[in-house]
Amino acid sequence: MLEIFEQPSLLFLLSLVGLLAGFIDAIAGGGGLLTVPALLTTGLPPHLTLGTNKLAACFGSFTSSLTFYRKKLFDPIFWLSSAIATAIGAFIGTIAVNLMSSEALNKVLPIIILLCAVYALLAKTALVETTTLPLKTARLKLQQRLQGVVLGFYDGVAGPGTGTFWVVSNLALYKMNILLSSALAKSMNFISNFVSLVVFLYLDQVNIVYGLAMGVFMVLGSWLGAHSAIRYGSKFIRPVFISVVVIMALRLAYEAWVI
Repeated sequence: MLEIFEQPSLLFLLSLVGLLAGFIDAIAGGGGLLTVPALLTTGLPPHLTLGTNKLAACFGSFTSSLTFYRKKLFDPIFWLSSAIATAIGAFIGTIAVNLMSSEALNKVLPIIILLCAVYALLAKTALVETTTLPLKTARLKLQQRLQGVVLGFYDGVAGPGTGTFWVVSNLALYKMNILLSSALAKSMNFISNFVSLVVFLYLDQVNIVYGLAMGVFMVLGSWLGAHSAIRYGSKFIRPVFISVVVIMALRLAYEAWVI
């Protein structure tokens, strides 16, 4: 553990990545597209990378979800079915990923991240301005449960791009504006992050120092990002959302296929 503190430049870099990732994640999702590659470059094995990323991500997602809740942009009772389904999916996904070998995960993880970025870029994200929640129907509950289980499971298995998937699917399923979609995304993201973190901690797959170095600065980044999104609305979020996806897709494609 002491050796970690003898690398101040590494901790400083992780802190900067956490700050930027928290800001981006609060606005558009996709912070894991920064934090996971950064943690992998420290030499952490893939399972430990995913567990450490969950610790950092909990800081950021809690901060932004709490900010959206206080601004009355997220109704926990209305989205209770989503929350329960997300927790179940995340638990199953985290157990599943820990059954994979490190070698297989090393090969699969970069491909998953790249596919997430490409999908988010190509997905149809209509700029709607509806500020009301969808009507409560049997179909709505089914959508909430299926969405929660699938995205919770993915967050447990890998994680990067989960927030982006939530925003995209919220826009498509519920026809809410991107601000309400982002608020729901961050709240569900926190639930899946927390459930996965508990499992990773139980399995001793978390580097506490690296996770805290990123997480503390993700709090600041998430606070700034959430307040920027609330203040400037969809006209601010949408360009950032698209820009982040494009940049991350290009970066990951270069690292996966060129280097």
